[in-house]
Amino acid sequence: MGRQDWMERLKIWLMLLPALLVLVGLFSGGLVVGLGQSLGYMPVAGLHSVTLQHYLDLLVEDAFWQSLWVTFSIAFTSTLLSTLVAVPCAFLLRDTFRGSRLVNFLFQVPIPIPHLVVAFGVVTLVAQSGVLARLLASLGLLSEPGQFPALVFDRAGVAIQLVYLWKEIPFIGLVVLAVLQTVGPDYEALAQTLGATRWQRFRYVLLPLILPAILSASMIVFAFVFASYEIPLLLGVRFPAPLPVWSIQLYRDPDLNLRPGAMAIGVLLTLFSILWLVAYRRLMRYALRASGGR
Repeated sequence: MGRQDWMERLKIWLMLLPALLVLVGLFSGGLVVGLGQSLGYMPVAGLHSVTLQHYLDLLVEDAFWQSLWVTFSIAFTSTLLSTLVAVPCAFLLRDTFRGSRLVNFLFQVPIPIPHLVVAFGVVTLVAQSGVLARLLASLGLLSEPGQFPALVFDRAGVAIQLVYLWKEIPFIGLVVLAVLQTVGPDYEALAQTLGATRWQRFRYVLLPLILPAILSASMIVFAFVFASYEIPLLLGVRFPAPLPVWSIQLYRDPDLNLRPGAMAIGVLLTLFSILWLVAYRRLMRYALRASGGR
């Protein structure tokens, strides 16, 4: 590498240095403080000894495993349903038809809307005192709005899933759509001339090409939903609460002796994110090899 190339790289790193210092400083500082408190070092609460007891207490508690299962089920269900709906939508949106611009615009509307706004809309729509229940009651389909199924604050988390589906389907769909538009129709046309059916064109031609995009978008959605707390906090049951919600509840408790447990949950969520990133890199390499990449 020549001197000029070395100077160009140094210039880029110097330009990025202020932002990197802020990001790394905030993240590493919070991680160090959280790790220390999760190990029981919290002088403000009279805790000075370093111990793994708070982690052990979590792992032997049934509530932790119930909370972990709720967290995983919400993230997995949201990701799976969003992906299954988003991929066909991407195939529909790639074709040009009358009104396709309007349909594309409407498909993208949920993306800039905050999750909290969507949660308010879902509660207004599907709560037992919401618009849908009152409409069905006014039409005589229900004797009173209270007969409407409880879709908010329910153990199945229907309202939570509706919020995430409304937000994440367009995200995954647009990622896949961008790849489809980049690939173009040539590969399909060539396979069709060789006698491939529509299913064979999808299975052996298009799917390997869009698989990296599907994996990338779905894993981002899973990681986001797994660590998200505001929607389960607003629309979910109080027990068993997802891990992020449980951590916030312990952190806000006036009893500072509960703070190490909250931080231990946060550290476990951080560890999961790191492991998820490693899995993401391995899956992406596999998907790229399957699609013919390097």
